[in-house]
Amino acid sequence: MTTIELNAELYRAMGEIADDETLLVKVLNFVKGLKSTQKSKNETSESGWANRFSGAWKDSRTAEEIINDIRESRTDNSREVCL
Repeated sequence: MTTIELNAELYRAMGEIADDETLLVKVLNFVKGLKSTQKSKNETSESGWANRFSGAWKDSRTAEEIINDIRESRTDNSREVCL
């Protein structure tokens, strides 16, 4: 569905409950909650993104051993590439 179609569907659905103040308040609170939930989710993902990886790496080697392995497996990329 396009944004225009979604807006039209939303207004159609709102028209069906327009006379019921209780339902309108519930819808309004729900919509406001969606926005604040999205905002807090974005803030959490930006500020604590590194925490998602905490404890995720499982290896018996120390960090120094891993770094040495990476350095030893590097290749020489200084040669020219012919196309």
